[in-house]
Amino acid sequence: QEWQNPFATWDPLDFCNISEIVLPMDTYWSPPIFILERVSGQNPELNYMALMHNGSFNSTRPYQVTLTCSLIIFKFPFDTQMCNLSIASFLYPVTDFVMKTRRTPAEIMKDSKSLILTDGEWKFTNLSIIEFTEMMDDKGFSVVTYVISMERRPTLYILNLILPTCALYLLDMAVLFGPSSLEEKINFQIAIILGSSMLAVILNNSLPTSSNKPPIIGTH
Repeated sequence: QEWQNPFATWDPLDFCNISEIVLPMDTYWSPPIFILERVSGQNPELNYMALMHNGSFNSTRPYQVTLTCSLIIFKFPFDTQMCNLSIASFLYPVTDFVMKTRRTPAEIMKDSKSLILTDGEWKFTNLSIIEFTEMMDDKGFSVVTYVISMERRPTLYILNLILPTCALYLLDMAVLFGPSSLEEKINFQIAIILGSSMLAVILNNSLPTSSNKPPIIGTH
């Protein structure tokens, strides 16, 4: 966060050439912001801000939060998702408080790829920023929304779910049309049903629940 306070200025020549100081967050006014999609998280312990001699404040506070996101997993595990991260302040109307982004989406995306771990389940593919005014009770409030596009890494699900499922179905067809006796076919079919049931349990524990429609791999 960066903001200006014209009442917090001084001449560095009058104070031993000190042009920057670090102060606690409650020393001066700071912008109160909220993440609208936030469910839970940890409040930052870094409650300090840097003040320049020209009245420019700078605060870098790392947050680790859990957000709500509506997933569409019909194409699981080859699905792509778009999640919003909206930052707003509903204490001050847009006539008193306006938020603007300093960097472009390309710059933020580059920093995210260099700082965030890239070996997880998701891969960031795109980032866009929307700045708009939200109307509430005949008042406008400044909101900045980051639209994050993600792509799931499907390798683990292909090896653990799709390939074993296909192998069971192929084995089922081979047994059904094979030259074995009826008793052997029934035994094989029972074993295949038990294997499919175990895979269904594993699949049920692996799939996310925040979706209105089941994935194609779960309906077949």
